[in-house]
Amino acid sequence: MVITLFPLIHKNQHVISINFEFNLDVKNYINAIEGVCWSKTHKTFYIANTFLNKQKLYKALRHKNWYVNYSALASKKVQTKKNKEDINTLKLPVLLEVQQKELEKFKKWMQQKRLSTNTVNTYFEVTSFFLRYVQLKQNPVSTRLIEQFNYDFIVRPNKSISYQNQCINGIKKYLDYKGVLLSNFEIERPKKPKKLPEVLSNTEIKNLLDSIIDLKHRTLLTLIYSSGLRIGEALQLRITDIDSKRMLIHIKSAKGIKDRYTLLSPKFLGLLRLYYKTYKPKDYLFEGQSSGLYSTSSAQNILKKAAKKANITKPITLHTLRHSFPTHLLENGTDIRYIQTLLGHSSPKTTMIYTHVSETSIRNIKNPFDNL
Repeated sequence: MVITLFPLIHKNQHVISINFEFNLDVKNYINAIEGVCWSKTHKTFYIANTFLNKQKLYKALRHKNWYVNYSALASKKVQTKKNKEDINTLKLPVLLEVQQKELEKFKKWMQQKRLSTNTVNTYFEVTSFFLRYVQLKQNPVSTRLIEQFNYDFIVRPNKSISYQNQCINGIKKYLDYKGVLLSNFEIERPKKPKKLPEVLSNTEIKNLLDSIIDLKHRTLLTLIYSSGLRIGEALQLRITDIDSKRMLIHIKSAKGIKDRYTLLSPKFLGLLRLYYKTYKPKDYLFEGQSSGLYSTSSAQNILKKAAKKANITKPITLHTLRHSFPTHLLENGTDIRYIQTLLGHSSPKTTMIYTHVSETSIRNIKNPFDNL
């Protein structure tokens, strides 16, 4: 097996693209390496291009006795999605080795704080971006410098509101890690547009699940919908988390480091038992080829194929199944306070959004035109 490494710019960060001829075992092994992520944009696995990550990557790949071609990393040419877009952007220097080591310590500190993997990776990325900006300006970290960074790389390029909030949160967390207190550090956070979540009708859910022939694939997507789970929660489920006597599923250390219980559908339990007898998972309910965690990208591909087969043209994601769960509960008359508990929402305001997408609630409103 030949693994080829290329330099790549992804989300304005220097990363290493990991390329190989498709092999499921190789894919699962690389996906399990700490820090490795999947890029939908570039269709490749990647890891932040740091000195420590290079060492970790070389060691992990050579442990399998695979040939690693890293000659492209020595080249000064870097792949970009649109080279023309880089003409008007400010070129950032590569992180110094001391900064790379400091970032790795910051990452471990966040992991010790039990932040979610996604949050850790996001804050790591945006902080890396900010430190390169600090190096470019050659000024100490200050409120003014952070404001300049916010304008130069977020506001002026018109990046998303979500990305701007992630950057601010990441920098604040890094300053907390360093024990740095800045006076008057208040960057106004733009409000995100309040978009209603996309949901599927009961008929669309049935058609979607009926279109899936593979037992494992159908069980996974049915679980997400019937229990209102996030994909990360579904993939982290262990066999012991299924309580068939009480008809509950125990979700442990979910978002916000909170445990909760959600529903175990009697109809789904029959499917789950058939799946268990067929696949015999040992620890996690859904395991990959090498008994590791099943990958999120694989689950996304399952949904994409199923949606196409079921002729669903809505722009749906795995989270659409979670959104559909509380919407259908509301339409069946379930109290929103119970739905809040099932979803693990800290605030009822978060759950209230589903009252705006419930078809039953809207249909029951009498149109004033009908009174004329």
